[in-house]
Amino acid sequence: MTTTALTTSLPADWRDFFALTKPRVMRSVVFTGLCGMIAAPVSLPPALAFTAVLCIAMAAGAAGALNQWYEADIDAMMRRTASRPLAAGRMDRQAALHFGVGLGVASVLIMGLATNLLAAALLAGSILFYVLIYTVWLKRITPQNIVIGGAAGAFPPLIGWVAATGQVDLLPVLMFTFIFLWTPPHSWALALRIRDDYAAGTVPMMPVVASARSTRLQMLGYAVLMAIVAVAPWPLGLTGAFYGMTALIGSMIFLAINIRVVTDAAPMPKDMRSEKLLFLYSIGYMLVTFAALALDRTVFA
Repeated sequence: MTTTALTTSLPADWRDFFALTKPRVMRSVVFTGLCGMIAAPVSLPPALAFTAVLCIAMAAGAAGALNQWYEADIDAMMRRTASRPLAAGRMDRQAALHFGVGLGVASVLIMGLATNLLAAALLAGSILFYVLIYTVWLKRITPQNIVIGGAAGAFPPLIGWVAATGQVDLLPVLMFTFIFLWTPPHSWALALRIRDDYAAGTVPMMPVVASARSTRLQMLGYAVLMAIVAVAPWPLGLTGAFYGMTALIGSMIFLAINIRVVTDAAPMPKDMRSEKLLFLYSIGYMLVTFAALALDRTVFA
């Protein structure tokens, strides 16, 4: 059945092309990019700001499409991803490749014309990092794939800031680092719950190649570093108390859930309630932290 799915393609419609862009991931990327732009000390005209955010969305969609093009074989072996357009045989691989490349090139060119070359270069770098470094190189060969590859998802707030200012500053670098350190505990919380799925797809995610306890301890280590970086803009004078208290409280809750994950009595509990709670909370925590950043730098400035 897997071979048929990968070799027989049915006519794709617009929903399949939309699914290629990984819309749920795109929403988070667009939001953090927008918050980075709002937090910047320079405001873009509304039309240019919209264009820049659209370019970030297009770049995220391009990366998602090229990721699925390259990983169609893995996706077909995993229950979680078997219904994706390429894995399910609803789309021709060539069409997905052309769509991803075209969307990526267009996003970079438009960003360069609408804002500045540095923002366009960072946008191009984020696409290439996700596709070449994470998808092609790291994902199939090392359990550190999501650690290093997580940098790709950390680019949007930096790109949003640079689109507005034309330069790199400490605050967006800290936000980049925040997402970079947030990614392992967020991703491994899910990977622990679907370990068998990753094993079936021969993906060496950390829970597949290491014990559950080792994975959980590493998650906690990254969470501690993430919490420090999340709160750092406040004592450094880059943000005010509104952001600082929001980040502090949110990070303490994040750490508390991580500790609960580590202290779970069973080595691989069947219900994985703690891991599920951490995965779901981590999404809201990241979005609330970035919303607080945008509000602190504008409303509460």
